[in-house]
Amino acid sequence: MFAQDDSQVYQPERDTYLLLKCALADAKPADTIIEIGTGSGLIAHEMSKISKKTFAVDINPHACIAAKKLGVEVIRSDLFSALKTDPKFTLVLFNPPYLPTRPEERIDDWLEYALDGGTDGRSTIEKFADGLAAVMDRYGRCLLLISSLTGINEVAAYFKSKGFISLVIAEERVEDETLYVLRISRDLCSL
Repeated sequence: MFAQDDSQVYQPERDTYLLLKCALADAKPADTIIEIGTGSGLIAHEMSKISKKTFAVDINPHACIAAKKLGVEVIRSDLFSALKTDPKFTLVLFNPPYLPTRPEERIDDWLEYALDGGTDGRSTIEKFADGLAAVMDRYGRCLLLISSLTGINEVAAYFKSKGFISLVIAEERVEDETLYVLRISRDLCSL
């Protein structure tokens, strides 16, 4: 039997609430929603009040248990690896690990998956961008939270290279960084 450890689960912070605010404004009852990296499950739980077709994934087994306790339909998965590609999701939500982290700063625990964005803060974001087209509906959209520490222009350029366009829909200054929510959709003019 696996025992849940809440100290290993990313708890809601200002970034969570900023993404949630944007998701609540964007979500529609007809949406098929997926939250990648659900952490505590708060966002997916709130989305399930809008759309009955709301799902979540997290690589962290402790996070999966926490989300299930909120009634979230959650799958243990590294990003999209355990997801079927049909039907596709019309709304994809992700508060990724975005903190630039040097190898010597890494800690070997489950919470690290929620924080460590690699040396430039973009390693998980880029893996996410690489797989997004396979799971997002042609006319779907993605809300992605990033930090100024990650490099907003670099993130936007990477998504553009994958056939997406992005628009900043919210920002909030927090201590020594600015949090942004990007609304990402397919660049239908380039298809």
